[in-house]
Amino acid sequence: MARIINHTILSDEELLHTYQVSADGEYLGHLLQRYTTLLLGVGLKYLKDRSLAEDAVQQVFLKVITHLPQEDILNFKGWLYILMRNHCLQQLRDRTPMADDAALAWVAANETDKEEAEWIDHTLEQMNEALELLNEEQKKTIVLFYLKKHSYEQIIAQTGFTFMQVKSFIQNGKRNLKTILLKKTGKSR
Repeated sequence: MARIINHTILSDEELLHTYQVSADGEYLGHLLQRYTTLLLGVGLKYLKDRSLAEDAVQQVFLKVITHLPQEDILNFKGWLYILMRNHCLQQLRDRTPMADDAALAWVAANETDKEEAEWIDHTLEQMNEALELLNEEQKKTIVLFYLKKHSYEQIIAQTGFTFMQVKSFIQNGKRNLKTILLKKTGKSR
């Protein structure tokens, strides 16, 4: 197959389509090269560290190369931006420190924090009761996303739900949890 003579005159859609038809990585390489600076900017915005942002760009490029959808992408730049943003948010979520059992035991055993610990226990108990009142799909996606820190992709793989279903279940579940908890505490919106 003939190489691209002047890839700069081809639109994103033309480069992407040509890559999908020919499987020639040069087309995808030129397309990704157009947005390296944009992706680096997004990475810096979220991760606040140049080396982490550069690593994130490489990881997103790898994700594009290995998991590019077969269906048409109507706005490649927008799709790539969302992919990068979600990757950065997942990176931030993954590096959020979680308290270990020893730290939690110390807080519970500390007498000066006894009232706060009781309040936390009561709140967690109410949250668990409220979770039980959600429908199964909402409950499952809320638990996977917020408590187990799974990404949308991981939830989709585990449940078989579509992206839009996962998004909807999480949004509606969160709203329903708030409503249930407000009713339990006797507060109105």
